[in-house]
Amino acid sequence: MTDISIRITGRAGRITLQRPDALNAMTYEMCTAIETAFDDWRNNADVAVVVLDAEGDRAFCSGGDIADLYATGKAGDFAFGQKFWADEYRLNAKIFTYSKPVISFLQGFTMGGGVGIGCHGTHRVVGDTSQIAMPEVGIGLVPDVGGSLMLALAPGRLGEYLGSTATRMGPDDAIHAGFADLYLPEADWPAQIATLETTGKTDTLEAASQTPPSGTLRTHETEIDRLFSGDTLSDILLVLGEDNSDFAQETLKKLRRNSPLSVACAIETVHRLRELETTLSVQKALDLEYRFTFRAMEHGDFLEGIRAQIIDKDRNPQWQFADGHVPMMAISKMLQPLGDNALTF
Repeated sequence: MTDISIRITGRAGRITLQRPDALNAMTYEMCTAIETAFDDWRNNADVAVVVLDAEGDRAFCSGGDIADLYATGKAGDFAFGQKFWADEYRLNAKIFTYSKPVISFLQGFTMGGGVGIGCHGTHRVVGDTSQIAMPEVGIGLVPDVGGSLMLALAPGRLGEYLGSTATRMGPDDAIHAGFADLYLPEADWPAQIATLETTGKTDTLEAASQTPPSGTLRTHETEIDRLFSGDTLSDILLVLGEDNSDFAQETLKKLRRNSPLSVACAIETVHRLRELETTLSVQKALDLEYRFTFRAMEHGDFLEGIRAQIIDKDRNPQWQFADGHVPMMAISKMLQPLGDNALTF
């Protein structure tokens, strides 16, 4: 498969995404190939660490390749998308719980599905070009691929803010919010990967980590906690609308671009997961996400979001509940248990 290179080099299992012209967007075939590699290497004594990286300087992985999802959904076939998401989520859980160190090098854009494969390992490395985000609400989904777990664990109300506005995080912001671990200048990455291949140990990687340039989340954290303290989207919109600060108004502008149903469900998802506290797990996060994505084509705004952003590119989606007032009944409908269709691991 030319889209991805999977091999063993020295002590490292190596996975390199090779679609730079498509910002390394992940296809279903790439997803299954990655899972097979993780399965094959679990009990292979020659593989001490797994290293993920990508070709090109624009993106580690900009997300899932959604062309087939849109085409099948428009044709009334929701099963393909449901299978894609289920298999992808199982891979995300597998990476999160893997028994060997998993090191990812996250240059440029790491978004959506890229977070799912790049931000669940033990050593998530960012550099100066890194831009990490959960932009799903802009296409009628919710933060998924296990991203809701990191949003629920983020300090204060950063989870609600990041999940509802799709704000991009530079290296310092990503580390602060829990989406990354280490900052290294990108010029140093090839040498660090070579060392990992030779030794199979992460010691030098950790020793070489540096303090990243200051981001913006820490600066605005007190404001974010206040603005996003409400229980529902309506509460948050009210507070934002009454605050005349530049930050609040820019935040409101970003939030209003997105699907109100998706934003409301994203906020509810973060709240539910945070309340689990000691019983919170990646499996519970993925289960809750899958309840939404399973229904996203038929009952959500996913197909309309893709049409407006990717297909017609008119940037004028006709969202449900466009006034921002999403009934709790609609949220409950999207997040209720799936019974026999529930995600399994």
